[in-house]
Amino acid sequence: MLAVIQRVKYANVKIENEIKGSCENGFMILLGVVQGDTKEDADKLLKKIPFLRIFEDENGKMNLSCLDVDGEMLVVSQFTLAADCSHGRRPSFTNAAPPDDAIPLYEYVVRELRNAGIKKVDTGEFGADMQVELVNDGPVTIILNSKEL
Repeated sequence: MLAVIQRVKYANVKIENEIKGSCENGFMILLGVVQGDTKEDADKLLKKIPFLRIFEDENGKMNLSCLDVDGEMLVVSQFTLAADCSHGRRPSFTNAAPPDDAIPLYEYVVRELRNAGIKKVDTGEFGADMQVELVNDGPVTIILNSKEL
């Protein structure tokens, strides 16, 4: 399972020009479920994401987590994170988990982030054509791969 985490001042996701989800002062998370991912992969990410100390403390040092700053999260499904670009110029997405496998894991991650005490966790819509807008703060962008944790 792959997660691209961006520290943001503000982010939203729109579907057909209507805001579906948003967050402020927190994380915009693009979440990709790869073939073979399990609940254990999700749990590895969940042990890290709420506790990543990438917000600045009073000394300007990245020392605070999203929980510490009462931050919010926006989680958007992103099958293209599983792209294989090793052959030719057109990516292959066969590594992405099929929806029947990916949706339950995506929903599990969202539910468990809420259960972890994150003030607000909004989402996009799995499989929809979405437009994401954000103001990356820093910029700070972290990539997590459950297979490497």
